[in-house]
Amino acid sequence: MLVGTQALIALALATPIAIWAAWSDMATMKIPNKAVLALAAVFLASGPFLLPWNAYLWGLGILGITLIIGFVLSSIGMVGAGDAKLATAMAPFFVGGDVAVIMFLVAACMIGALILHRIAKGIGPIRRATENWASWSAGRYFPFGLALSAMLVIYLALMGTIGAAV
Repeated sequence: MLVGTQALIALALATPIAIWAAWSDMATMKIPNKAVLALAAVFLASGPFLLPWNAYLWGLGILGITLIIGFVLSSIGMVGAGDAKLATAMAPFFVGGDVAVIMFLVAACMIGALILHRIAKGIGPIRRATENWASWSAGRYFPFGLALSAMLVIYLALMGTIGAAV
């Protein structure tokens, strides 16, 4: 499990990519493959230095399992392909984490991101500054990359600051 300094290092490496993915998803309703590959590369390159070897290998296993689940869910139209790929790239960062905490964070970030996105959509200056964003007119679709990115950043920040107490 990433805790303390290891989580803060992962946070520093992953946050710019998470912001890129969230911003791109809101602007275009697409998450760039380069962002997904960059996030996966962060785990692949830093994981052996930040985690015990067995946790790193479990992280790779979680990546593979999430890839399969994401592919199936995307194939039947339950999630977008970009969302499935982003979830796959971020999944190994949660290795060894408390499932209840992670599920709470998933729910909180989904609800929070949806509410904040809808509020921002109604604020004139924000809307004018981002008038070409596809997510404003996506109807019932929502840029889930925003929620996923927030979840990763918040989780790593929590693990880096209060760690195992989470």
